[in-house]
Amino acid sequence: MKINNPAFNYDGSGCRYSNYRQTDPRIADYINEALGTAKTILNVGAGAGSYEPENHYVIAVEPSVKMRLQRLANKKYPAIIGTVDLIPFDDDAFDASMAILTIHHWQNIAKGLREIKRVTRDKIIIMTFDPDALDNFWNAKYFKDVVEVEKSRYPKINDIIEILGLKSEVKHIPIPLDCKDGFQEAYYGRPEAFLNKDVRLSQSAWGFISVETENLLVKKLADDLASGELDRLYGHYRTAPAFTCALRLIIAFKQIF
Repeated sequence: MKINNPAFNYDGSGCRYSNYRQTDPRIADYINEALGTAKTILNVGAGAGSYEPENHYVIAVEPSVKMRLQRLANKKYPAIIGTVDLIPFDDDAFDASMAILTIHHWQNIAKGLREIKRVTRDKIIIMTFDPDALDNFWNAKYFKDVVEVEKSRYPKINDIIEILGLKSEVKHIPIPLDCKDGFQEAYYGRPEAFLNKDVRLSQSAWGFISVETENLLVKKLADDLASGELDRLYGHYRTAPAFTCALRLIIAFKQIF
């Protein structure tokens, strides 16, 4: 599937985003460990402020007015209006930069990554999903059209690393059963959540398929939940304490000590 513009219009549909997309502390631990002792941090595509570490100096850049307003409602510091392809800061301005579940919205990924590299002295932290692993989750059966959208938007992990041109580590991040951040895989053991329209609105991929297709996909899920077919096939996920699928944390080192 070809997507001409991968950016989701949060100003049109994101008014309740932060009700469902919140910092999960167990995922945050991986991000905070990666940031280490960085004193100044840039958060690009910062959204409503999830995963911004406390007790650090964080500057957020966010293009969506609704996301910026939700930051204020969540008692986060205001964000600068801007996009990743033109970051309004000097070279090496920050100890570290973070881009958390945002890269699939960028129209020019290579330019955005080069900009992050330009303004960062030490570490670049990128959390994203590996498109090559998206089929390893039951929603590939129920939401095939949605998964195809995601495959077309998420860059391959090796491509990100190659563009950055830096020594990098890639961590596979386990998702807890009661994950507080409502991306798709967060509901691996709670499939009923997808029947909630607001949950789907907080997952941008649904915005790239027609309402008719969405209704058909959700009806199939609802029917299989009612009949017990989903639990027959995937019920074991309901008690799995964690699920490691496509969530990745890339840690790129601009300076090697």
